[in-house]
Amino acid sequence: MGNLLEYSGIVTKTRAMEAKLLTPAQFEEIASLHNVPEVVEYLKKETAYADILEELAPEQLHRGSIEKILTRSLYRDYAKLYRFCGQKQRKLMKLRLKSYEVELINYCLRIVINHYQKPFDLDYKRPFFDRYSQISIEKLITSRTTDELIETLKDTEYYEPLKKLKDSPSVTLYDYDLALNLYYFTTLWKARKKVFKKEDKELYQRDCGTQIDLLNMQWIYRAKKYFNMKPADIYQLILPIHYRLSTDLIKGMVEATTLEELQTLCNQTPYARRYEFTEQLTMEQMYSECLHHLYTIDRRRNPYSIAAVNTYLFLKEEEIKKLTTALECIRYGLTPGETLAYVGGRTQ
Repeated sequence: MGNLLEYSGIVTKTRAMEAKLLTPAQFEEIASLHNVPEVVEYLKKETAYADILEELAPEQLHRGSIEKILTRSLYRDYAKLYRFCGQKQRKLMKLRLKSYEVELINYCLRIVINHYQKPFDLDYKRPFFDRYSQISIEKLITSRTTDELIETLKDTEYYEPLKKLKDSPSVTLYDYDLALNLYYFTTLWKARKKVFKKEDKELYQRDCGTQIDLLNMQWIYRAKKYFNMKPADIYQLILPIHYRLSTDLIKGMVEATTLEELQTLCNQTPYARRYEFTEQLTMEQMYSECLHHLYTIDRRRNPYSIAAVNTYLFLKEEEIKKLTTALECIRYGLTPGETLAYVGGRTQ
């Protein structure tokens, strides 16, 4: 009864918001459109994006501006849920916020390290970060070097893991990205003991642990297939956290001498019981499929729990990724079938 009372308001809110997410049929209709302005018109007439897209001027009907609008839509939904959350649920919301913070820091590091001529274009994120985050966009956009950028983070939790690299010789964007990923996922994993209790703790641990396992599998696969990395380098890449994958199994994957051998080991994981690791789906698609299954099952079995918030935010984030991919495919003139293949086919 306690959880029912505690979560009844947020569950009602997430159900109402989820009902407005795009359906598979709507993605099929979007894939059949011919250009980006047609997609915008469709979203204005048929979907929950109508009001926020009304802000777009005709000269802004291009992929970059639309992506910013979609990101703001995610932030708006986060804010709506945050207002409905009690103290316990807000702890989860703050943990989910960290992924947006890490994404922002990585973006700014790319700008500075690659010496892009374009100035920082983060005004559309400023209201959200000013309200919910420890990071000041106003400070970030004044940075012109990595040292300056890291110093702007001095009053945040991200300063220490990045400061360690700052004075290292030949440090790269890749090194900063690894450091942020390691800090981020280690922090999420440790939070399971500090933040949650009982049922919520079990759900959070399963969600977080599964994500880490799947990311490690994905990174190992990509490291071998696309970059031909040596085992010693792959060990530096993956997260030193094992949920349902044993140390021996991870070791076997990292040291597999062929993709076929790696494929065989992937098929021995608990995650392969539902999905076969074949070329029919990319590792990225299988990552999304497995998490989709996990989140929706958790929400169905434990409706009055943190699963209500976790599942909605996952579905919204996935929808925005798929919309962005669809826009890119349409922009380059891919067929509806090709667009749907890249999108992955699944929405809710």
